[in-house]
Amino acid sequence: MREFARLDRLPPYIFATVNEIKMKARRAGQDVIDLGMGNPDLGTPEHIVDKLVEAARKPHNHRYSASMGITKLRMAIADWYRRRYDVDIDPESEAIVTIGVKEGLSHLILVTIRPGDVVFTPNPTYPIHPYSAIIAGGDVRGIPLAPESDFFENLLQATKQTWPRPKVLILCFPHNPTTETVDLAFFEKIVDYAREHGIMVIHDFAYADLTFDGYQAPSFLQVAGAKEVGVEFFSVSKSYSMPGWRVGFCVGNAEIIAALRRIKSYLDYGIFQPIQIASIIALNGPQDCVAAIRDTYRERRDTLIKGLNRIGWPVKRPRGTMFVWARIPKQHLHMGSVEFSKFLIREAQVAVSPGLGFGEYGNDYVRFALIENNMRINQAVRGIRRVM
Repeated sequence: MREFARLDRLPPYIFATVNEIKMKARRAGQDVIDLGMGNPDLGTPEHIVDKLVEAARKPHNHRYSASMGITKLRMAIADWYRRRYDVDIDPESEAIVTIGVKEGLSHLILVTIRPGDVVFTPNPTYPIHPYSAIIAGGDVRGIPLAPESDFFENLLQATKQTWPRPKVLILCFPHNPTTETVDLAFFEKIVDYAREHGIMVIHDFAYADLTFDGYQAPSFLQVAGAKEVGVEFFSVSKSYSMPGWRVGFCVGNAEIIAALRRIKSYLDYGIFQPIQIASIIALNGPQDCVAAIRDTYRERRDTLIKGLNRIGWPVKRPRGTMFVWARIPKQHLHMGSVEFSKFLIREAQVAVSPGLGFGEYGNDYVRFALIENNMRINQAVRGIRRVM
């Protein structure tokens, strides 16, 4: 048997276990409602698709692109930040296009840490945040993120207790999977903390537009001095329902952007140019489609929350993301998130993501993804009611 050293550091993929049971049930003819993977089901707005088709018909767009992204797309993201957050971004030195956030973040970590460097991430959190560091040979320390504790105080405590000192802090707000949100004052503390300790900050801002009930998520880069200590990733996947298009951006500190640009120049030729051209239309075109996408997720959230509360499963109403983070009911808490997720597939025909897949502090929870329509969500609630 060949040995693959980097793979040896990766644990078994927890979600694969649940997915296998889900697929087995479906092959047996069961109608399993999949609220597991955060894979948006809403189609990309028509005007964006039309631009893709138009651009794809032009042969000069079929050539290799640029690994850092075409100039007009980087200008579009700079304009987007100026309009949305009054943040100035130099499209030449402070912005780069990535093949989705996962690619950009993992390659950035690969080029900025050495084996053994300490990387802080929330726990639980989106898997690529810790695993990008693990693949790069880093030492990941998870900072507990839970409603009953103060994440920033946990961060300060972990910093005091960690040696060698952490080199990178990866954040994501609105947060996947916990749906926790923060205000600008939180990021002000993060910038001061990063300056004091010489830590690089990476903020994953994938859910910037999926916010509800009057809440608006702040950008990390709105804080004075943020560009001195870090960068922010944004993606068109959720805001414009373009997940399969794989278009993300990294903006902020010019030195960090230059490092990512250099390693990407060795690894890829950029995204298919018609996709980049269509992404310009997404950012610069009419934004009512973003509001419509947000309203759809809000309606689904309300349907699921109302249904779960009605059947005796109390769950808080999130202010952001396309997820609901639900503590496992007391009578099933002893099962843990993996066994409980299997139980829901077998008995309720509902698939959710086990919280353990996002970190050990998530084992008392499961994550619902709002990727089915209201009728299917109500059907899922009825299935869960049968086993409650």
